[in-house]
Amino acid sequence: MSNSKSYQVEPIHQDTYLANGELIKWDGKKDEVYSTISSTESYSKTLLGTVPHMDEATALEVLEHACNAYDKGKGEWPTAKVAERVKSMTKFVELMQKERETVVKFLMWEIGKSLPDSEKEFDRTVEYIYDTIEDYKQLDRDSANFQKRDNVHAHIRRGPLGVVLCLGPYNYPLNETFALLIPALIMGNTVIFKPAKHGVLLLSPLLKAFQESFPKGVVNIIYGRGREVAAPIMKTGRIDVLALIGNSKSAIALQDQHPHKNRLRLVLGLEAKNPAIILPDADLDHTIEECLSGTLSFNGQRCTALKIIYVHEEIREEFNKRFAERVDQLKFGNPWDDGVKLTPLPEPDKPKYITELIEDAQEKGAKILNEKGGKIIDNYIFPAVLYPVTEEMRVYQEEQFGPVIPVKSFTSIEDLLNEIADSNYGQQVSLFGKDVHQLAPLIDTMVNLVCRVNLNSACQRGPDVFPFTGRKDSAVGTLSVHDALRSFSIRTFVASKDNDYNNKILQELVSGKESNFVSTDYIL
Repeated sequence: MSNSKSYQVEPIHQDTYLANGELIKWDGKKDEVYSTISSTESYSKTLLGTVPHMDEATALEVLEHACNAYDKGKGEWPTAKVAERVKSMTKFVELMQKERETVVKFLMWEIGKSLPDSEKEFDRTVEYIYDTIEDYKQLDRDSANFQKRDNVHAHIRRGPLGVVLCLGPYNYPLNETFALLIPALIMGNTVIFKPAKHGVLLLSPLLKAFQESFPKGVVNIIYGRGREVAAPIMKTGRIDVLALIGNSKSAIALQDQHPHKNRLRLVLGLEAKNPAIILPDADLDHTIEECLSGTLSFNGQRCTALKIIYVHEEIREEFNKRFAERVDQLKFGNPWDDGVKLTPLPEPDKPKYITELIEDAQEKGAKILNEKGGKIIDNYIFPAVLYPVTEEMRVYQEEQFGPVIPVKSFTSIEDLLNEIADSNYGQQVSLFGKDVHQLAPLIDTMVNLVCRVNLNSACQRGPDVFPFTGRKDSAVGTLSVHDALRSFSIRTFVASKDNDYNNKILQELVSGKESNFVSTDYIL
């Protein structure tokens, strides 16, 4: 495998954390960050740097800073004018763009994401921030008026919720993390953010940008193990919003720490087991390419990945043969290699886990359809296409989050719908076919079982202006540019009976510009 010198990185030894507007030196224990990508000819993992291994006492100090910055709603940030928040966010994104090259390199080295996908993640995140700023300004324009009903004037806006604990995932450590962080901040909340274990150093170049762009205590970035820093913060009961993209076990464990669950707002993006359903009249050339992308883009390490393929019995044999052949044609290499589709897995234990799933399926009657399937090298296991998969198999029950593809045939649409309805998950589905008489009833049912039906295309999150959510164990709250602003805020308003005494006060509030809330000004 090539190892282009232009994509080498200098180790980052992150010895500070961001709290109360300062980059505070950390002199305690550090955690080493390794890449499963080798920088030498003979394989060995690569040391990328170190990060603080913070403790409970320090985490609670950081919490204090975030609470002080919110100051029970009196703080500079929660009471700031819209223009001030927009100015801070614009400054941040401008500073962020200067760090593109370093962040992209670390995306490749830390999590094994291909060069085009790493660049896309960075650019998409920048676009997301600008779109959020514009949507926030529109929200403000729409709120810059008074409504009157039953002799009562009301000035209705959206206000912040308080202190947010934000935990991002390793597979989109920039984009999905910022899909939580950015709307939480721009709506006036203060935030404590802990990066994921993998994809932590790529955020180091952005710490100074956060420090320089926002008032002290508004953005706080901590490091360490969740149980040692996040759990103690939750136990205090001082967190108002848990914003997490990850798995439901982590989300439940953190919720359980909170002493006032009824006060805790949740914004969660969790696991999914998105199915592809291939009908007899599907265009197989197109379907196979979409299923390749859907199952194996970033090695299947996406909540939006296709995690199981249901293929109609009539075309099952042809699909399986052609699909297995195409999987074996995919190129494995380093993230910066030309035309690479499969890249090293960032989690050292992932090949062992995938092997366990394959062996369990084989013991219960499944076969590997592709020649390369299940073959292991130092930092990878080649994707295995498994058929026939049954409900007793672990690969059917668990969200594999890696390169293994279970295939199940079906004949009865009714049985298939019942099976999907019984799933614990309900994020998306991909439907492949063209007969509208078959598609229409499927669509009409599927929209009530999942939250996005993809017609003849793989499941995906974007474009970010579209709603991203799920039913059952897949999500709480909706993340799109538009919806996320609402997820991290609450409608709040000033009401005033329509009489001369009150109306004079309102007029003075508006004309004198004494209040940031009671205002009819807005940014064009």
